[in-house]
Amino acid sequence: MRRFGFVIGLSMGLSAALAVPHAAQAQLLGISITIAPPELPVYEQPAIPAPGYIWTPGYWAYGPDGYFWVPGTWVEPPSVGLLWTPGYWGWRDGIYAWNGGYWGSHIGFYGGVNYGFGYGGVGYEGGYWRGGVFSYNTTVNNFGGVSVTNVYNKTVINNNVNITRTSFNGGNGGVTAQPTPQEQAAAQEHHVAPVAAQTQQQHLASTNRAFLASENHGRPAVAATSRPGEFTGKGVVAAREAGSVPAPAGAKPLPTPAAVPGARPGVAAAPAAKPLENRPLENKPLETKPVASNPPANKPLENRAVGQPQAARPNAAARPVAAAPKPAVVAAAPKPPRPPAPPPAVHRVAAAPHPAPHPAPRPAPRPAPRPAPKGPPHPEHH
Repeated sequence: MRRFGFVIGLSMGLSAALAVPHAAQAQLLGISITIAPPELPVYEQPAIPAPGYIWTPGYWAYGPDGYFWVPGTWVEPPSVGLLWTPGYWGWRDGIYAWNGGYWGSHIGFYGGVNYGFGYGGVGYEGGYWRGGVFSYNTTVNNFGGVSVTNVYNKTVINNNVNITRTSFNGGNGGVTAQPTPQEQAAAQEHHVAPVAAQTQQQHLASTNRAFLASENHGRPAVAATSRPGEFTGKGVVAAREAGSVPAPAGAKPLPTPAAVPGARPGVAAAPAAKPLENRPLENKPLETKPVASNPPANKPLENRAVGQPQAARPNAAARPVAAAPKPAVVAAAPKPPRPPAPPPAVHRVAAAPHPAPHPAPRPAPRPAPRPAPKGPPHPEHH
């Protein structure tokens, strides 16, 4: 439940202009707010309009219809040597009270709220005054196409490991930072109220319902502007989803894919599959390698064993193709010895070896003569 009342008819823009330290401003206006302000939106810093401007971060203000967003913008300081201390919401005595920002020689306490762009919770790392000229840190500020000569490069280290978008100090879930001695001393210095351009920025936001947190749900369409009071045009920056990576400067947007039935939102549709072409098969003859009909003249004919299959003759209708590279020579199985081929330099055709002559057939052995039969002995003649 929320409860608030307006004791005097003053807007929150005047509360920021009072520049009274701590929570006294909201109490002077008679406003008691028990609802914590929303988280800070995520946005990119617009380009600086010209050298000499100082960045003032956006913040949540409060009006009759609740919290509304005041866009961050570049502002010319009221005088040389002054720096901007942002305002912040603080929990005190059971209510959330607004502590307005101010201009001063030093950065004071702004609740430890991390507004970004050099305002990391303590001090300001976006630049400093030197010799009456403001010098800008190139790692923090966005110059766009503006030529700025007084620059330096310094890495900003955020010692707060638990970086959140909390927009208030104290209370349940708020930032627990306390003012440092330097910030306490800066609170006692002479302060200058917000300039007219800052007051106009807040007034215009309060009259547009699009800046209400109840309407934009913490993501205003105009989160920051290059110049105060200009909510349309090139220098307007919208809030984006937390955790999303912004596109680099000068990058062209990707083409929007065509809608595909059943596709999930936010997911790029896959390109449509190309239909297969129904082409008739070509009736081509089998391609074979032509075989020479006669062996080379300088190569002896090989004696093939009887029954060895001969190479098939090539198809007469086959289409000749380019000769393939000769395969590597593979050692053949050992063959019976044959006469050696003549040396290649002589270019002689080796004669075919003559077959060995067959031995003459041996005559059949004759049977041994039989002895003549013995008759009676002949008488001897004396």
